Amino acid sequence: MLKEKFHIEFVMSSATQASLWRMISQVDGLSEWFADEVTMNEEENVYTFFWGKSDNQAEILGSKPQQSIRFRWLDEEEENIYFEFQLHKLELSNEIALQITDFAEPDEKGDAITLWETQIDKMKRRLGV
Repeated sequence: MLKEKFHIEFVMSSATQASLWRMISQVDGLSEWFADEVTMNEEENVYTFFWGKSDNQAEILGSKPQQSIRFRWLDEEEENIYFEFQLHKLELSNEIALQITDFAEPDEKGDAITLWETQIDKMKRRLGV
């Protein structure tokens, strides 16, 4: 079954752009909410994410500092499948929003969104927002 792209957005209230950028792009930030532990091979631009006894590696496909970062799981067979974090300021409220782009099989999309919501709630608690 082909995976479908989806976008979800979270308003991050009083969080600063710098603190959010750390959470989505730095080893220490990602290990606070995304995985139990994160390491990075800087030469290859590859992050290794650990959850309990399992791990998975993702390469950085592209990054615009303080704005967006795109990863691709190394075990993903399809070349055009990725997950991306984008930060942007909301015009009316001046708050920062975090948009996540990801892919999931149609029957797993709801579970994927729920997982992201759970993870972002954890990030918000860590940031105190």
